[in-house]
Amino acid sequence: MSPLVFIFIISMLINLSHGAMQMPYMTSDPREVSGKSFDYIVVGGGTAGCSLAATLSEKFSVLVIERGGSPFGDPLVEEKKYFGYSLLKTDEYSSVAQSFTSRDGVENYRGRVLGGSSAINGGFYSRASEEFVKKAGWDKDMVQESYKWVESKVVFMPELTQWQSVVQFGFLEAGFYPYNGYNLEHTQGTKIGGSIYDQCGKRHTSADLLGFGRPNHITVLLNATVKSVIFDGSNTRAVGVRFMKSDGSSSKSYKVHVEKRRGEVILTAGALGSPQILLLSGIGPEDHLNDLNIPVVVNLRDVGRRMSDNPAISLLVDRFSQNRTLEPPQVAAIAEGYKYILESEVLPTNITTTRISIAAKIAFPKSRGRLKLNSTNPRENPSVKFNYLGSKEDLEACLEMVLLLQHVARSETVTFYLGLQNREKLLAGDEELKSFCKDNVRTYYHYHGGCVVGSVVDEDYRVSGVRRLRVVDGSTFEESPGTNPMATVLMLGRYQGIKMLKEREAEKEGDESFLSPQGSPQPQP
Repeated sequence: MSPLVFIFIISMLINLSHGAMQMPYMTSDPREVSGKSFDYIVVGGGTAGCSLAATLSEKFSVLVIERGGSPFGDPLVEEKKYFGYSLLKTDEYSSVAQSFTSRDGVENYRGRVLGGSSAINGGFYSRASEEFVKKAGWDKDMVQESYKWVESKVVFMPELTQWQSVVQFGFLEAGFYPYNGYNLEHTQGTKIGGSIYDQCGKRHTSADLLGFGRPNHITVLLNATVKSVIFDGSNTRAVGVRFMKSDGSSSKSYKVHVEKRRGEVILTAGALGSPQILLLSGIGPEDHLNDLNIPVVVNLRDVGRRMSDNPAISLLVDRFSQNRTLEPPQVAAIAEGYKYILESEVLPTNITTTRISIAAKIAFPKSRGRLKLNSTNPRENPSVKFNYLGSKEDLEACLEMVLLLQHVARSETVTFYLGLQNREKLLAGDEELKSFCKDNVRTYYHYHGGCVVGSVVDEDYRVSGVRRLRVVDGSTFEESPGTNPMATVLMLGRYQGIKMLKEREAEKEGDESFLSPQGSPQPQP
């Protein structure tokens, strides 16, 4: 049997085991949806948006508006052998990853493709802790059901590469016990996580989940950027959105609406996109909106506030650039109290060379920042400052984190595998460590906040001060869940979709109980 035939058979078996998919209709022509109405408009076909749209489509019509293109057939997205290349090939309007630099001076990225950041990340899948779920006030059983729904469709157990096996032992040598094997739960120690890469090296983004709803109830508009939410005459209810082409070829605006009686607009555009759209729509701090001559709909002070990004440090453990096979992370080390998270990957530095990185993040940073608009152009990145290591507690935590990283990098397993003999001297002393942290702090790409539950949205993710408008994504988080937030953001879309279906069913039953069999209102006590 030839290798190609073998790969084809394995791929078919994977597809059968995860269920068959029929994808919804997709278009990049705004005229095809302009002027129409849908039960739900989901703004942002990313990690949460696709699972949410798939769930709502079971009973209602859904329009998904995605500012990027399709991930299907794009090797930079789908093929593991090109992991990380999408971050090297960015442009202003069309690349699947959009780069931005925070006002802290740290370079970062956001997804700009159907599937969102699940199309450009390392694909590591790990659930939130029980404490996180309890703190969020979520129903534990429904959370479990929602995780399992996602996992049955896009999550796979990885086969460890040689390097991932090595770094796994390095974590154990550094004291990250116990060893938990393959485990999707957020537990202290060293573990193998799930992956959205299958055994053939194909990535399965959140966009795959659209095929597990009712595809004939879903329309996906690609390459369209939402300008603002449309409100009714009294500015109390969301009735639709304005949007434009993403490619910069035209500034022409289009409109699409939600069903009049109970339709909703749901923002799932991520920690940068959702607060940006609220601000562009007139929901946010009055003084900031006035500065940009945006009419105020709701003076909501906390839109764009309580932004957070986990400060990270990355050590390059190989001595020089090589040409290794690219590897996303497969193993994680979780410190006592979940304080630090460590992972390793082989990343491209350019098209032909790679470096091996072992990176760690502070799981619960105290420092907070803020997002503001640079302009009223929705295609332009907003301005954000995370204030990395701005608090004394975060800086002290970084010192401890660097010592842990050095312990892993200098472990017998890692040094033997890499053939390293004379290592550079260890960083030591608080001042040297502090200087190293300040000079080398970077992102772990898990930024969140800006529309936090309790300050911008309520526990049902409804935006304060208006009706029929919600935010369901990582912008609502006060902290980043688990080792990596992707699993919980995927779950949240499913979870909230189920809750919304139940809400609609309860509303329908209420309407029916209010009407007599002849269709006239029943007398009220």
